[in-house]
Amino acid sequence: MAQCFHIHPEHPQPRLIKHAAEIVRDGGLVALPTDSAYALCGHVGDADLLDRIRRVRGVDERHLFTLMCRDLSEIATYAKVDNATFRLLKATTPGSYTFILEGTKELPRRVLHPKRKTIGLRVPDHPLVLALLEELGEPLLTSTLILPGEEEPLCDAEEIRERLEKQIDLVIDAGICGCGTTTVINLVGGTPELIRRGHGPLEPFGL
Repeated sequence: MAQCFHIHPEHPQPRLIKHAAEIVRDGGLVALPTDSAYALCGHVGDADLLDRIRRVRGVDERHLFTLMCRDLSEIATYAKVDNATFRLLKATTPGSYTFILEGTKELPRRVLHPKRKTIGLRVPDHPLVLALLEELGEPLLTSTLILPGEEEPLCDAEEIRERLEKQIDLVIDAGICGCGTTTVINLVGGTPELIRRGHGPLEPFGL
C-alpha cells in the first residue's frame, strides 16, 4: 500500500522531504503535486521505474518523459542548449512549461525518445518540488499523472491513493494542487514550436 505524506506546500518539513528523497533513491514511484497537476516521478537511473510509469500511464516506449530540474544550469547539463535557447529558458523558468530539447550523453538512452533522442525538461514553480530536488541533488524523471482512457490529469491526493495504492509507493499531499497541464514547447532547431497549450503563457515565445 502506498504511503501518504502530508507536506506543507510553501514550507515543506525537512524531515518529510528527506524521507521522500530516500524513497526515490530506493527506486520508489512517487506521485507529487506540481505547479500544474500531479506527476509520477522517480530516480532517473532506475530502469524498472520506466516500466512502472508506462504501466500506470498505459503508454509505450515512444512516450516522452520529462526531467524535472532544480534550475537552468541543471537543464544545460542534460540538454543541448545554445545561447538563444538559454536566454529564452532564463526568461521563462521556473514556470509551468515543458521544453523539448535534444538530450546529452549525461542521460541514459532509455529515457530519451527512441528516434529523435529528445526529452522534456522543466523547472517547476513549486516550493515542495524544488525542496525535494534540492535534497536529491539531481533531477527527477517524471510523467504527468493521466490514467489510461482519461484526458485530464489527477489533482487530488486522496483519489490518487485510492486508485493507485498498489501501483505506487508514495503520495505527497500538499493541499490544493493545480489541475491542468504544462505548456509544451519544442525548442529543437531553435525556433519555438507549440506542441501543447497549457498553463504557461505563449507570449514569451511569440506564439
